[in-house]
Amino acid sequence: MKLTVIGCGYLGATHAACMAELGHEVLGMDSDIDKVHTLNSGRAPFFERDLDGLLAKHTASGRLRFTASYGEAADFADLHFIGVGTPNQPGTDAYDLTHLFDAVRRLAPGLTTPAVVAVKSTVPVGTAPRVADILREYAPAGDLVEVAWNPEFLRESFAVDDTLRPDRLVLGFNTTHSWAEALLRQAFEKIIESGTPTIVTDWATAELAKGAANSFLGTKISFINAMAEVCEASGANVAELADILGHDHRIGRHGMRPGLGFGGGCLPKDLAGFITRADELDAGQAVGILREAAAVNARRRQRVVDLAHEELEGDLRGKRITVWGAAFKPETDDIRDSPALAVAQALHDLGATVTVTDPKALDNARKLHPELDYVEDPIAAVDDADLLLHLTEWHHFTTIDPERLATRTTTPKVIDARGTLDTDQWREAGWMPRTLGRP
Repeated sequence: MKLTVIGCGYLGATHAACMAELGHEVLGMDSDIDKVHTLNSGRAPFFERDLDGLLAKHTASGRLRFTASYGEAADFADLHFIGVGTPNQPGTDAYDLTHLFDAVRRLAPGLTTPAVVAVKSTVPVGTAPRVADILREYAPAGDLVEVAWNPEFLRESFAVDDTLRPDRLVLGFNTTHSWAEALLRQAFEKIIESGTPTIVTDWATAELAKGAANSFLGTKISFINAMAEVCEASGANVAELADILGHDHRIGRHGMRPGLGFGGGCLPKDLAGFITRADELDAGQAVGILREAAAVNARRRQRVVDLAHEELEGDLRGKRITVWGAAFKPETDDIRDSPALAVAQALHDLGATVTVTDPKALDNARKLHPELDYVEDPIAAVDDADLLLHLTEWHHFTTIDPERLATRTTTPKVIDARGTLDTDQWREAGWMPRTLGRP
């Protein structure tokens, strides 16, 4: 098939490369000329595991290319995926749909024959009819342009695998047995034939799917972190408690890792956006549990700041603190709503000199937080530190021998906010470790 992907950020670039991997001829479209040039060279303008390999493979073969022209995209295919960003509006938690509606308006004039516009962007429920109205107004083909909803459920650093081998495929339509359904089933034929559960539903249900999924995941993470608070108060061990709970098949182990909480460009935004849309629909009381999940998540960051106060005897002014981690999670360079950087910034604001290290995210962190210090080598970063904070669980950090570090610090104190360091090994090496939710 021929198809286009409108918007080539994390979602769009990954989707375009993976659809080419499935055998389709793909044209990616993005209004950012520099991004288009980078993608056409076979590289992504961000770090996502395995993505550069697919981009290089399929731009070289000619199966995948990128453009900045909406007109070229409209002429190229009858199936158009839209994956533009939908951030929170400034000053509010509501979704900002400006980029989505602008993309639809700019694509529509080129749709002169029957076509399908399949939206992957995360939106508040009730957006699909507005997209249909824009297409009806601006597309010469009018009602012959069908709207489909195809939400994504990607995890950053696993986005390629989640696209090629998803745990479910959701297709939302306004009518049954539509041409749009047949076209999307053809596009995802290999995925469907592999046995992936495929749910065909209505627009509203498909729109709710991503926000509801992320809200549930956020709630699950916040639940175990709330238990970590109880464990700290009672002397229990939250890691062992999570293991006990995870053996119950109704609960499961996935998403039950206690620690600093969640961040990134999806979970916090989607949780806030879901709550806001529920309020707009006069269903705010139904999502009270989600408000508390967000509050628990925020408390985890403050808890690390409080522990730093305790370890440094209540005064952070002039203290040197090293932070291992800048990305919101390992295997990405994404620093959006990074818990690690939020803690680093809070400590800086309280008078500490904060040095940050991260395998991939330092360039992005420097741009957003130039007031912090940065060192690429995590071992050199602890020189003369009064306190070490482990805030992003990169595997590389867990393999560093703590004996190499103890003599480089002013005081061998470490706070493991992710619970992935071997505290017995660190204690034997002369450190005084503290881990969230453990005695």
